[in-house]
Amino acid sequence: MRSMSGRALRITSRIVFWVCGLTSLLIAYLYVTQQGEDLPVESEWVIFAVALGLVGLVSVVAGTIPRSWIAKLCKSDRDDRRLFSGPVTLLGVFAGIAYLVACFAYFAPHTWNLNVQVMLALCPMYLVKMIVDPSPAWVFLVLAPINAAIYGALGLTLAYVRMVIRRGA
Repeated sequence: MRSMSGRALRITSRIVFWVCGLTSLLIAYLYVTQQGEDLPVESEWVIFAVALGLVGLVSVVAGTIPRSWIAKLCKSDRDDRRLFSGPVTLLGVFAGIAYLVACFAYFAPHTWNLNVQVMLALCPMYLVKMIVDPSPAWVFLVLAPINAAIYGALGLTLAYVRMVIRRGA
């Protein structure tokens, strides 16, 4: 029964990696096509687009390449549960925090005058809040999950980088 739970973890992990990675790539594409023209404030949109693109690409690659390649990079056994359980855990933590940040960004009073650069870095979907005023349902069901997926991909990337560095040393 143990191999089934490992298989389920691997399949679920790969699907989640793909979803998070493609979401990051899609948002990076939207940033690039916007080219900063319609932003209400001056923004270093190129930095955000490149960062989102790289994180999305790493996440999609991690969801695509064979686990034997991941094991070689991490200098670990192919059947080691930590190849997927560690990154999925960090992905979940980052996604949960990012979801809460997106909700905070929506409900923060306008009188707080949140720094737009910081909010775009913490919540890429803050751009939508600056352009239109979305409803709470839209934030809870669409914008916050997109933000969670983007930061989930970042958590995945950092987890694999940490594993490669730790095993390589």
